Amino acid sequence: MEKNTIRNAFKMKLKKGFEAEYKKRHDEIWPELSALLSETGIQDYSIFLDEETLILFAVQKISPEFDKNYLPNHLIVKKWWAYMADIMETNPDNSPAAVALKEVFHLD
Repeated sequence: MEKNTIRNAFKMKLKKGFEAEYKKRHDEIWPELSALLSETGIQDYSIFLDEETLILFAVQKISPEFDKNYLPNHLIVKKWWAYMADIMETNPDNSPAAVALKEVFHLD
């Protein structure tokens, strides 16, 4: 892991019956969204699905300079959230209903 990189993990919830669609949409992630995430300091970003509970577990590495307030206000991110809102649990602004997770163990 790059020096000073921070691991960030959170969970979200997929709506029943949309497992394949969620994967498809991420397999076809918009190049401009992918570039934006990288440019803002997000790297090594993975999302896992627990097929029994439909919980999505996301983990990413972020740079110390990452501004958590920048992306939620970016037009591309807002468009992505609107695109995904029909298949996952969201907040009123279409942002994913996400819960931060506390790291309790790590092994390099």
